[in-house]
Amino acid sequence: MRPSSIRGLAGPGALVLLVALVAVAAPILPLFDPVRQDVANRLAGPSALHWLGQDEYGRDVLSRIIWGARVSLTVAVVAAALAAVVGTLLGVLGGYFRGLVELFTVRVAEIVLCFPPLLLALLVVTLLGPGATTLVFSLAILFAPGFARVAYAETLSARALDYVTAQQALGARTPRILFVTLLPNIAPPLIVQFSLTVASAMVLESGLSFLGLGVVPPSPSWGLMIRGARASMELAPLLLFWPCLALTGTVLVLNLLCDRLRDVLDPRGKAAGRPGFLGRLIALPPAPEPRQAPGLLSVQGLTLAVQSAHGPIEVVRDVGFTLAAGETLAIVGESGSGKTLTGLAVMGLLPAAVTPVAGSILLTGREGRVRDLLRLPEREMRGLRGRELAMIFQDPSSSLNPLLRIGSQLGETLRAHGVRDGVRERVVALLRQVGLPDPERAAEAYPHEVSGGQRQRVMIAAAIANHPRLLIADEPTTALDVTVQAQILALLAELKRAEGGMGMVFVTHNLAVVSDIADRVLVMYAGEVVEEGRVEDVFAVPRHPYTAALIASMPEGDAERLTAIPGTVPQPWAMPAGCRFAPRCEMAIDACRAAAPPLAELAAGRLSRCLRWKEMA
Repeated sequence: MRPSSIRGLAGPGALVLLVALVAVAAPILPLFDPVRQDVANRLAGPSALHWLGQDEYGRDVLSRIIWGARVSLTVAVVAAALAAVVGTLLGVLGGYFRGLVELFTVRVAEIVLCFPPLLLALLVVTLLGPGATTLVFSLAILFAPGFARVAYAETLSARALDYVTAQQALGARTPRILFVTLLPNIAPPLIVQFSLTVASAMVLESGLSFLGLGVVPPSPSWGLMIRGARASMELAPLLLFWPCLALTGTVLVLNLLCDRLRDVLDPRGKAAGRPGFLGRLIALPPAPEPRQAPGLLSVQGLTLAVQSAHGPIEVVRDVGFTLAAGETLAIVGESGSGKTLTGLAVMGLLPAAVTPVAGSILLTGREGRVRDLLRLPEREMRGLRGRELAMIFQDPSSSLNPLLRIGSQLGETLRAHGVRDGVRERVVALLRQVGLPDPERAAEAYPHEVSGGQRQRVMIAAAIANHPRLLIADEPTTALDVTVQAQILALLAELKRAEGGMGMVFVTHNLAVVSDIADRVLVMYAGEVVEEGRVEDVFAVPRHPYTAALIASMPEGDAERLTAIPGTVPQPWAMPAGCRFAPRCEMAIDACRAAAPPLAELAAGRLSRCLRWKEMA
């Protein structure tokens, strides 16, 4: 927070605090009884005893102004607080879960916005009768949809950020994600909304009291004072001036505070959630009986689609691979080839627009049980994330919650899977294990206080905290310089050896990285697998033109001049007929364009989707 912002907040903040303190201290201040009448001195002007004069019943105006502030502020603050709790809960739930939950929370709440505010409040008060309690209830109903809309919009943006997805990947429970990760990050606009609501509630309370449908006489209220002064304003105009001044001044100060709060708590730009388990079941065909998976992970026939005006568009088609315990498989390809979506499908963290329509993802747990991850309920998936499988995201800056200390986030990862004792010691040990200097100090730091390479080490520590059997690394070295990249790769290799039997899927577009860390490589293009094999075999003798072109474009190769691949990856809705790489391939013939070639097995563990693989040198 900038010092200039704090100074700008101090003035209106002090004024609002002064008004609140005076209202709270009304019972102990040396004031006249606000309901005591002195009819003999009714409409008397200001005097040494009655600084602001006396009203139409001879009651002290100053006392009623201060006690009226107490009543008006109490009604406004309690109503705004109740509206904030209810509206924020509705908005967060609707924005996070979407679907039917959104319909029955946010959309139903928005019906209230269709009614004129004053008429709706009049309806509630007429049905329930006047009084402060009824007024609080009616104002809460009136203002809750505003909070719901703000919370809903902010949740839609925030839930797509990597640090929220990272919490899901680590198996954190939904309430913890909602109220520990999401809510603090969407709080600034809600605080501003609360301040605005208090000011609006005060105006509306005064209006209803003026109409005789709010605070019941003889209780002091600014609206009641304005109503009483209206009949005698020609004889004593000051009686109308003082409550109007109090109301106007307080609302202006509150609005000024809102403006300064908006400057200080400027919400950061942060969308939609995944489809629920029911939606996944409807999209997928009936699951076959889980069989013994070969090795640790078996992905077969995975097809992912997005809905469009012309029907579903397949963005990943018929992807399959296996992974043995202790093995590292690299998935490579240009941006848009489907690498990250495949990894997210394994984690059960696909974006809302992407739906699995075919295939299976079989994971063998540490107890030997085989599960199809595509068809598991979210509750079971959450129990597996962080314990059986974990993911490292490519941008550590957005994968860590900026409002929580590093140690707190790592501790949350451990507690999500039942660790209760020695959490602090375990966090420090994890940070030491991933090579952070001074791990005790790093645990107390915020993410922005450490370097990019250190943030990535923190993400690796979070991923291995519960000793997962499967680790998916989604381009974890992309945002780092070459020296730090080498350190992270060496760290991952060392951790894989230390964890014993942990399998790793390494998603990257950098073939030089593949040669350093992977045992086998899977090459993807335009959502399809085009080649698979052992790293040394594929690099020595590629059997698909796309793989050969990727190798030729590597700056680390022996060629004196780099070779660029002509054209671009086709968009999912504009896939060419036949081989998807044919428009960019120098070896393409008419047969390549006529029909899509199958993924053929050339030898044990060696696959290629090319009709002319035998002609490649």
